[in-house]
Amino acid sequence: MRYLTKALSGSALALALASPTIAWAQDGDANAGDEIIVTAQKRSQTLIDVPQSVSVVSGATLEQQGATSFADYLKNVPSLQLVQGTPGQGRLVLRGINTGGVASTVAVYVDETPFGSSTALANAAELAGDFDSFDVARIEVLRGPQGTLYGASSLGGLLKFVTNEPSTAGFEAKALAGAEFTDGGNASWRGAAMVNVPLGETLAFRASGSYRKQGGYIDSIGTAASNVRSNINDFENYGGRASLLWTPDVNLSVRLSALFQNLYVDAPGIVEADPATLEPLYGGLTQSEYLPTFSDVKYRLYNGTVTYDFGGATLTSATSYGEQLQSFRADYTANLSAALGGPYVYFDQLTESRKWTQELRLASNGGDFLEWLVGGYYTHEKARIFQNLKTAVPGTPGVLTPIDLPFELAVFHLDSRYEEVAGFANATLHLAPWFDIDLGGRYSHNSQSADQVTDGALLGAAVIRDVRSSDNVFTWSVAPKIKFGTQTSLYARVAKGYRPGGPNVIPINSPPGTPTTFEPDTVTSYEIGFKGDTADRSASIEASLYHIDWSDIQLAAVVNGFGVNVNGTSAKVDGAEIAATLRPTRGLTTSISFTVNDAKLSGDTDPVAVGAVKGDRLPFTPKYAVNLNADYRWDLGPNIAASIGGSMRSLSRQSGSFDPAYLAAFGHFARVDAYEVIDLRAGLDFGRYSLSAYANNVTNSGGITSTQALLGVAGLPRNVNGALGTGVVRPRTIGVNATVVF
Repeated sequence: MRYLTKALSGSALALALASPTIAWAQDGDANAGDEIIVTAQKRSQTLIDVPQSVSVVSGATLEQQGATSFADYLKNVPSLQLVQGTPGQGRLVLRGINTGGVASTVAVYVDETPFGSSTALANAAELAGDFDSFDVARIEVLRGPQGTLYGASSLGGLLKFVTNEPSTAGFEAKALAGAEFTDGGNASWRGAAMVNVPLGETLAFRASGSYRKQGGYIDSIGTAASNVRSNINDFENYGGRASLLWTPDVNLSVRLSALFQNLYVDAPGIVEADPATLEPLYGGLTQSEYLPTFSDVKYRLYNGTVTYDFGGATLTSATSYGEQLQSFRADYTANLSAALGGPYVYFDQLTESRKWTQELRLASNGGDFLEWLVGGYYTHEKARIFQNLKTAVPGTPGVLTPIDLPFELAVFHLDSRYEEVAGFANATLHLAPWFDIDLGGRYSHNSQSADQVTDGALLGAAVIRDVRSSDNVFTWSVAPKIKFGTQTSLYARVAKGYRPGGPNVIPINSPPGTPTTFEPDTVTSYEIGFKGDTADRSASIEASLYHIDWSDIQLAAVVNGFGVNVNGTSAKVDGAEIAATLRPTRGLTTSISFTVNDAKLSGDTDPVAVGAVKGDRLPFTPKYAVNLNADYRWDLGPNIAASIGGSMRSLSRQSGSFDPAYLAAFGHFARVDAYEVIDLRAGLDFGRYSLSAYANNVTNSGGITSTQALLGVAGLPRNVNGALGTGVVRPRTIGVNATVVF
């Protein structure tokens, strides 16, 4: 997140960069007759009954594919993009709703709990909760605005982790161990375990834990007197979940859950590239490391959900507390050393978000004519960002020896508070056996405040207290549906979503008219879709057409070297998604999805702060995308089964991030070439024991997943190496997992 910047050598330098609707079950061994149950509308429904675009990826598929993070889900979900250079720092994008910036456009939920900051003051967009997916029942991805039931910051949609509940049916345990080998990198290791323990007829406990050590594959090769070290971008990821379920009678259910996860990353996963061609410099995946860096991200999540069935309706109460904590160090030596007289330069940042939420809703238990749901929602959040620019003794690459200056170089401190209260309702009218209409509305009020402190030789001392803002927003949805029998439907959906505004960071000596607050931005989506299964569910096809109007877009701008949030222009997105699934014979499942997404600005932005103009494509939104998946499972003998499969994800050319400095140097934003990623997999299942092997990115695609001005742009005064920072797809990785079930 750009907060703390300063003009040096006539160039503003960012110092702080915090830094099938279409849906189908990707379960190769699912029975053709299995119905897919989802909770997209906060009640259990078959997928074909939900009048919107929902993708479902089962826990079995995630395990079969060796999936552990957002990057592994992309091949299964149309229109989902991940803009990421470093693990734990990823931006989710659905249907192209992305212009950069720091506030989320895709909400992340774990069961009943929203995770991550609701504001634009805590780097929520770049810190989407990337939870480990071991022992997850499924992942649901809802495309299109979800403002009615899920509220703020779900402009593009929602990604929801649905975890396995504890069960009183019997003892269950599972353990997994795996190893991976990445081309040109260090080996990686993984372990995970789960246990489910009945504690009586009404009480059960379930817990899981996981550990992953991923070896690095990016080298620092001593360029421009930097460090010489191999595979510097390794990381550790470990955590666990625990859940207690109490069902004293058939009407009452109480579930208590806790989750923690830590991600410890060494160097960022950024490769120095030629800014003109975006090809890696020096013939490989390298970056210039002068000082040791890190990014540590911690997730903490606690939830208590109580449901009571009154017969005609069910009451649900969900109380949650979540923490998202990040500390990171960035190496700015290549950017600032010359301007500051030669020392090494580094930047420390601490980002904290702590959030309480309470949701209470009452939903009918079906109904011949009317199904309804009403509810209330409250959230209270505190966030903090602390940034400090420091210098270190030069001349010993890879060693950090701070220089004890008699003054601070640059310090920025921002405390913010966010409070929201909302009421919502949803109703499905069954007007005829073949015709339904779904109606939803939500009224939200939020109030925010922020305190800002700056200090240091580059910024000067200033204190700005109690900058305030508030929003009142009404979001809604209308979705009629026509049913042709029990397995085919045609629906339309019009829906509105929003992202909260907020108080602004105030630049020192800001010019008159600098906004002290920024307004919400909104999307209105128009969609028509079709879903159909054959009678035996051996084949299905799902398709949708959509148009999205995005208004008052929140953009990142620079005023007096400070990054601020402003409301800019508008954008339009026109797209189509189609997915087909075939199960032509027992054990074989194939699927293909094709997405066309034309996402462009429909007006000009500030020519200095952003530079994008009408007709520019929204960043990291390919116009065309294709996902192919195929899996075949067959019996080798009694209690022995084998499986093979593969996936391909193909993306057309994309635009890189909106970067006015890059635009000034080259006359256009970075152009990311089209690329494909091919994965293969195979497995043996012996009942209690199973082995699986996979090869991801078998062609060693160098696809680019993010762009950022890590070392400046060629021709600008701040440039040292003439390099653009790019995130890339992880090189070819071969892995094996062994699983045992007790």
